[in-house]
Amino acid sequence: MLLEELRVIMVVYFSALVPLSYLLYSYKKLPAWAPLVYVVCFLICALGWELWFTYGWVDGDDVNLRRSATLSAWIPMDINWILNSLADAGTIALGGLWLTWKLCASDSRIFLNWSWKAISIFYVWCVGQNLFVELFLYHDQLAEGKPLSWAPLAPFGAYFNPELFSLNGRTVMLQTQIPWLILPAVIYASVIKYSNYLVSQKA
Repeated sequence: MLLEELRVIMVVYFSALVPLSYLLYSYKKLPAWAPLVYVVCFLICALGWELWFTYGWVDGDDVNLRRSATLSAWIPMDINWILNSLADAGTIALGGLWLTWKLCASDSRIFLNWSWKAISIFYVWCVGQNLFVELFLYHDQLAEGKPLSWAPLAPFGAYFNPELFSLNGRTVMLQTQIPWLILPAVIYASVIKYSNYLVSQKA
């Protein structure tokens, strides 16, 4: 096993399982909306692109064709989409909302009323982590020449997937960026709507 493969395996399992463990252990300390947002984000990510990218359902290569045999052995295809969706929901969505809250002076009003500062921070986090994943974590799986399936939240599929830029020979493609250009505003608006609903139920 190469050191880089070990790093990928550790990051994938850590980012998927640590937030889930924390949520299960500390859910009473979290905002009342957090568990539902986590579950809904998991489903959106799984059905929106993770299942499609993993199995290559529509004109794409499955994940085992796009990565090394070692990674396929340690992150089996049938749980690959689960781990990625757990990381999307936990580390990226809830983790990003927590980071946004901290950078907005721990002001919970950002989850009751739309804040351009909050959504800007959340967008930077979501897009930034996605660029990190493509450039440094899954660069070999998402590179040019390794076609990804069409997916509901990556609607251009492999049919229109230009390279946006490259860094040290590692490419960033349009298709993998689209989901996290769409989702931050949807997640943030949904949290505000659900938070206000919870408040109205207590009134």
